[in-house]
Amino acid sequence: MAPNADPTAGERVVESKKVWTTLITNTAYLSGLLTLEYSLRRAGSAYPLVALYTDGFPAAGHAALAARGIPRQRVAYLLPATPKDFSRDPRFYDCWSKLTPFSLTAYDRVVQLDSDMLVRRNMDELMELALDAGADAADGKATRAFAASHACVCNPLGKPHYPRDWVPANCAFTMQHGEPERAQAEGAPPTAGLAMPNGGLQVVNPSREVYDAIVERLGQATSTAGYEFADQSLLADLFPGRWVALPYVYNALKTLRYDYVHAPIWRDECVKNVHYILAPKPWDERPGETTEVPHEWWWDMTLERRKAEKDRGIDDGW
Repeated sequence: MAPNADPTAGERVVESKKVWTTLITNTAYLSGLLTLEYSLRRAGSAYPLVALYTDGFPAAGHAALAARGIPRQRVAYLLPATPKDFSRDPRFYDCWSKLTPFSLTAYDRVVQLDSDMLVRRNMDELMELALDAGADAADGKATRAFAASHACVCNPLGKPHYPRDWVPANCAFTMQHGEPERAQAEGAPPTAGLAMPNGGLQVVNPSREVYDAIVERLGQATSTAGYEFADQSLLADLFPGRWVALPYVYNALKTLRYDYVHAPIWRDECVKNVHYILAPKPWDERPGETTEVPHEWWWDMTLERRKAEKDRGIDDGW
């Protein structure tokens, strides 16, 4: 099947049965996606990135992906059966759809990445990470249902609507401050701190059984009403302590680098994948005038990407 076909989620749009995926619902994150895809290739990944788009993704976005040969695949826009108010954090409305990789059963392994990420070192080993089979993960017996890094629950920006227990003392990364070298290679146990995975990077073995369990949970208003962080709240609730906690280097939230957050464990040279959570995004700033060092990393990669694209005749402003 051609990479630019519009298949159902159960079909495969690339030859590889192991893929990186990223969700795209509008063009606000399109520059991020293009640089993410370029950074994966720049890091020497052997696996393609597939852009998972929803019906609202506009023609201009499709044209940008097609011009660069980035394969794309349509997925459903997921929402809980009972609407949940995320007006104070609108980004979470789209986050439910980051659970769709569990449905992509034509692939053996999917590593879902947020589009506001930048790969700095090859991390193809995630394609070989041992996980439980889908049926086992769904029946409650699995201890390795999926893999992710912990969410940082320090609330470093002091958002008043965040839960009161989101404090440094309850953060899994805080518990690693005394062993910084170990933190580069091992995550804290999945039961550490508030035991919540961050949904920005998820390593999954797609499974109809697991996806059905997710959809069933989305239909339970008594459950979803308490999911303050959408997809990652659901996964923490559905698979409590039964997931593989990756070290921060695979989902290095830019805020971890702050002196007052998790600087004791952060090592620039060890980070494999930076996650530009919260505003501003790197593309909201100008190269050479950024507010954070990791933003300059993104701009260095983006300017390199744009030059390479221009050499190929692609100059569409993204």
